[in-house]
Amino acid sequence: MIRVLLADDHELVRTGYRLMLDAQPDLSVVGEAGDGAEAVELSRRLRPDVVLMDLHMPAMDGVRATELITAELPEVRVLALSTFDLDENVVAALRAGADGFLPKDVSPEELVEGVRVVHRGESAVAPRLLTRLIGTFVRASRRRDVPAGLPGLTDREREVLVLIARGRSNPEIAADLAVSPSTVKNHVTSLFAKLGVRDRAQAVIVAYEAALVHPGE
Repeated sequence: MIRVLLADDHELVRTGYRLMLDAQPDLSVVGEAGDGAEAVELSRRLRPDVVLMDLHMPAMDGVRATELITAELPEVRVLALSTFDLDENVVAALRAGADGFLPKDVSPEELVEGVRVVHRGESAVAPRLLTRLIGTFVRASRRRDVPAGLPGLTDREREVLVLIARGRSNPEIAADLAVSPSTVKNHVTSLFAKLGVRDRAQAVIVAYEAALVHPGE
């Protein structure tokens, strides 16, 4: 059973999410928070598997709450939600440790699958939506501690990272490079470890910050 915490300042929205998720045999809503501070406190107390985190809440917003939860409770996965597809707070939340992003108008099926995907340790962001988001917003907040070109990576790892940042899936990368999917998976695991990132979302951000790819490419 995947235990889910809901964080949204609108009770009606939380009720809708609860009805959708509790209808699934493998999902259970274990708590509801009306703001970021309450989401952090309930995460500490309930230790949910996944937090559905609205990014726009009063008092403490979802970005700060995500940062606190993922730093203190790395086993808790966070799925960020926003009303807007192109929202600079989404990039901030992904950088803070969120495992994915969904717009709030997704279908019930997409919401349920998003929870399952982040629970599996994968990133629940459509690759091309992710690259569009990051390409739009990451330049304005580029970190200075990311070295250009990422010299710690091998040439092939750097090549794989560029393809990830351009929205390619592992099978597509394997086809582009004429290697097996298992070889791509090994490269991805290695470069994630070297970069200190949890998932593809954070890897894409690093690729933009290191100027391996540029908005609009």
